[in-house]
Amino acid sequence: MQVSFTPDEIAAIVQPQAARGATTETIRNLAALEGAVPGDLAFLGNMKYRGQVAASRASLVLVPPDFDGEPAPNQLFFVVARPSVGLARLCARIEQALWPKPAPGVHPTACVASGARVAASATVGPLCVVETGAVVGERSHLQAQVFVGRGASIGEDCWLMPGVVIAAESVLRNRVRLQPGVIIGSDGFGYEFSGGRHEKVPQVGIIVIEDDVEIGSNSTLDRARFSRTVVGEGTKIDNLVQVAHNVVIGRHCILCAQVGISGSTTLEDYVILGGQVGVSGHITIGRGAKAGGQAGISNNIPPGVNVTGTVAIPFMLDRRIQVLKQRLPDLFKRVEALEAQIKDQAGAQLKKSSAR
Repeated sequence: MQVSFTPDEIAAIVQPQAARGATTETIRNLAALEGAVPGDLAFLGNMKYRGQVAASRASLVLVPPDFDGEPAPNQLFFVVARPSVGLARLCARIEQALWPKPAPGVHPTACVASGARVAASATVGPLCVVETGAVVGERSHLQAQVFVGRGASIGEDCWLMPGVVIAAESVLRNRVRLQPGVIIGSDGFGYEFSGGRHEKVPQVGIIVIEDDVEIGSNSTLDRARFSRTVVGEGTKIDNLVQVAHNVVIGRHCILCAQVGISGSTTLEDYVILGGQVGVSGHITIGRGAKAGGQAGISNNIPPGVNVTGTVAIPFMLDRRIQVLKQRLPDLFKRVEALEAQIKDQAGAQLKKSSAR
């Protein structure tokens, strides 16, 4: 990574509340506190690492307002409300510099149907296919080998990375970002068992991806059996996630890697599902609910509830059970000792009764 920022340029990006110390170094790299060298920028995003700041050789460190340490010579601290957010804004600027969008236009190797509409400010990269009736909006960028099916619609300022598939009639609103290999609008998994065989149920609905959604590599989101599959505004989806037909995902949800959501389930706004969470069909997960990694959810979850485990149970109950599991060996020893004591007492009582 080749970057170069003066402290003043970084200040303009992260907007610090205050500054402590000074440095003459140009920032050329980002690094963790412990491994940083002069010319690096580091940040204190988790207070458990606060002890590493004093020993860090980073030239510039983003620190939170409640950090009271002082910089070393030729070292600068920028005080920002949330150092992780400040770093993210700096990384966004670096990203723009490292991977700028190419000039608008359609690559000679792309295949754009005569009935498609591609905005003049959009970019269609090598070996892309845009079928008839499809729309690619202003300033949207399709990297290599993106497929846009018949009648699909891509809004403004979208970024589709190599190998993305947007199936027929699928809708992407504005500023949608899709990582390599994402599939939008594949058939839902629908079959009816009839006459000793699985008969396919046609999937004739659509899928709508609202504004500012980001979806990770090789995730698959199915079109609806009828009506719509929906992913709400601002939702972020990790790699290898499966969203089935007629699922409705609310605004600003987080779905971590390998989550699977069965058909016709609703996630209300601000739901968070940890890695490998499995959700059965035709249920509702309430606003702001959270599920820990590998939770299995088969029933409705009320708003704001934290669950974990398989099948998922209330978080604190699961924690109590985990603690009790660790005490089971000692508990069994105590039970065996009590059984032996009771047996001895019963034997003694029997002998006493016989003596009478």
